[in-house]
Amino acid sequence: MSLERFSEMPKSVDKSKSEDKKQRLVFGDAVEKDQKLDVKLRPISFDEFPGQTALKSQLGIFVQAAKKREEPLDHILFCGPPGLGKTTLAHIVSHTMDVPFISTSGPALHRKGDLAAILTSMKPNSVFFIDEIHRLSRDVEEYLYSAMEDYFIDIVTGEGLGARSMRFQLAPFTLIGATTRAGLLKAPFRDRFGIIQRLQFYNKNELVEIINRSAGLLNIEIVAHGALELARRSRGTPRVANRLLKRVRDYAQVKGDGIINKNLAQYALNELQVDELGLDMMDQKILSLILNQFTGGPVGIDTLAASLSEESDTIEEVYEPFLIQEGLLQKTPRGRMITEKAKKHFEK
Repeated sequence: MSLERFSEMPKSVDKSKSEDKKQRLVFGDAVEKDQKLDVKLRPISFDEFPGQTALKSQLGIFVQAAKKREEPLDHILFCGPPGLGKTTLAHIVSHTMDVPFISTSGPALHRKGDLAAILTSMKPNSVFFIDEIHRLSRDVEEYLYSAMEDYFIDIVTGEGLGARSMRFQLAPFTLIGATTRAGLLKAPFRDRFGIIQRLQFYNKNELVEIINRSAGLLNIEIVAHGALELARRSRGTPRVANRLLKRVRDYAQVKGDGIINKNLAQYALNELQVDELGLDMMDQKILSLILNQFTGGPVGIDTLAASLSEESDTIEEVYEPFLIQEGLLQKTPRGRMITEKAKKHFEK
């Protein structure tokens, strides 16, 4: 199979938040050091992709039907937290349909001209993947409307009185967007996606399957209880599981006999300050601060940020989502409060 791959455009990121993510083993967003690992471990077919059973079944039907009709697949929007496989699924769709794959990100498309250059160069039925699609500028987003619906764009040449608008017909293509914040997409844009799929967090058995597969590809020896211990602390996220596997391998080679068993996994993860719930040092610091200094809350986000010497938006966007999702932290009109589950966790 021949796949034409275009280089990814550089992604624009907030430096302060990016630094917070880089320091955290348990954060789901990809960082630069993850890219080679992600490519090496990336499945290339639906059969190799563990978990997301209902999504894979539906998507497999849609892909096969489009192939039989020799038509481009409907535009797809993948939603869900980072690290669950949105980019991987886009690659699998392209691979299964045997079509070129073009990849970029929302922050990289600053101007309509950037988008026009990509759209006009695409071959028929290509998959055009935009990561962080919610971060497209309004002008670029609206420029996509006619391209998605009728496969044409208007290109303006010249300036002032000599300006002319030329309609350019595009080759049919499939746009696949990935977003962690679907609510930020405007309704007219969201409605142009024929297929909208939300990825769910993975259960422990699915993560064990992912860890065992990754261990095989990386030539890491791991036993069942070792894989389960890693899965328990991976926050339901394959990217976190693979990252922890790579770090625990180092401990197995230096502190053990190279085999990851339960005791070695527990020792390594405790050394890495990832506890039984997948909480790292900062997660524990936030919860213990609310519990001990503010008697369980409520405490305002600005007060909490000042106590932690962190920016309030960093706490809201980087640290809080997992704590809230796991039922350890509550957001109330009066401020943040920890839950009974969190209190019991700290009593252990």
